Amino acid sequence: MTELTRDVVIVGAGAAGLTAANELKKAGLSVVVLEARDRVGGRLWTDVVDGAMLEIGGQWVSPDQEALKETIAELGLETYSRYREGESVYINRDGDLTRFTGEIFPVPPATEKVMVELIEKLDAMVAEVDPDRPWEHPDAEALDRISFEAWLEQQTDDQEARDNIALFIAGAMLTKPAYAFSALQALLMAASAGSFSNLVDADYILDERVVGGLQQVPLLLAERLGDDVLLGRPVIEVRTDDDGVTVVTDDGVTVRARFVILAHAPILYPWIEFDPPLPRLKQQMHQHLSMGFVIKVHAVYDRPFWREQGLSGTAFSPYEISHEAYDNTNHGDERGTLVGFVSDRNADDLFRVSAEERKARILESLSHYYGPEALNPIVYFESDWGAEEWTRGAYAASFDLGGLARYGADLRTPVGPIHFACSDMAGAGYQHVDGAIRMGRLVAANIVEETRA
Repeated sequence: MTELTRDVVIVGAGAAGLTAANELKKAGLSVVVLEARDRVGGRLWTDVVDGAMLEIGGQWVSPDQEALKETIAELGLETYSRYREGESVYINRDGDLTRFTGEIFPVPPATEKVMVELIEKLDAMVAEVDPDRPWEHPDAEALDRISFEAWLEQQTDDQEARDNIALFIAGAMLTKPAYAFSALQALLMAASAGSFSNLVDADYILDERVVGGLQQVPLLLAERLGDDVLLGRPVIEVRTDDDGVTVVTDDGVTVRARFVILAHAPILYPWIEFDPPLPRLKQQMHQHLSMGFVIKVHAVYDRPFWREQGLSGTAFSPYEISHEAYDNTNHGDERGTLVGFVSDRNADDLFRVSAEERKARILESLSHYYGPEALNPIVYFESDWGAEEWTRGAYAASFDLGGLARYGADLRTPVGPIHFACSDMAGAGYQHVDGAIRMGRLVAANIVEETRA
């Protein structure tokens, strides 16, 4: 049995936990980071599969993500723009493909008018939402009691307009059906990115990538902590008393500290035994949070053949198995990589069939966008975060109907020496690496302030 003593113990070596640990260390506090996995990074994971470098987890950097951009620059990492030259493609309800440029999908003029009006209305509503305090919106309770799907149905009878607007939140971000989360949760998602228009603009939200992969951010942050990062140490117990906290791992490592930061997805809290138990309100709140579900599909080809057709690689359709796809070719790579996404109920259906049939159906969907060459990648890989024991879904946790207004204000509230920090509870940068870094900074600042009080 190993016994350690630190000022702060951090559970989870993702961007939030490692940011917090580095900030605390700078402030002169001693730390140790306990990570259940055999690697650092959490939902950031860059790996080589069959000779191809793949961003299995998060990867994009957008202009509004200031905390992430500051960290990338401070770590000396380089970024490059996502390939976007040429035309995008859209497939409508009838399966017809249209090439287009710009942000608005090529739909009939009446549908386009409705979509533009809905985007303008949502932008106006989002402007009234503080992403750190969405529950303070004057209509928060009413907006949290109606699903985003039902809200859209109140706005228009145009089904294609509703399907496309829902896609930007449901499929592309929360990865849940639009009937499963509230209008308030949708507004928070948009507010966390600055506006609904930003979510609509793929060139904005998926602007840049890091040369060599985004997992380098946590890898370099962990490097600075050296032996104070312990891998393969799932935490099973958190005990608190008047003197602080005792944290125990499944292999008997015991850490005595003044504070603990739980820097992992909140849906994993039930896997830890708390003594005394977490307050009733926290326990209730955690039952109203759940992860989304998405398969991230990587298809590598001998060359980016779609560029020869004048295509950017950007593709959308709420009616396809892969509802969106992009050119994900690595910096300096002669091969071409496509990344596609299969969300919520489509993903459910695909895990009811064999792996071979799932691959065939997904590649068939990609071929609807790019043509028959998409059927034969030289490398194919599915990122299935729902099967990741220490994540259990993607991209992040969100509340069920009514949960955000009811419990949101308590999500980050410490319980004695127990603090909470992860992208799932961020305001700006919610469910992104940027939000994780912001939460890591915030909780570290709070603990430093507490130690100096």
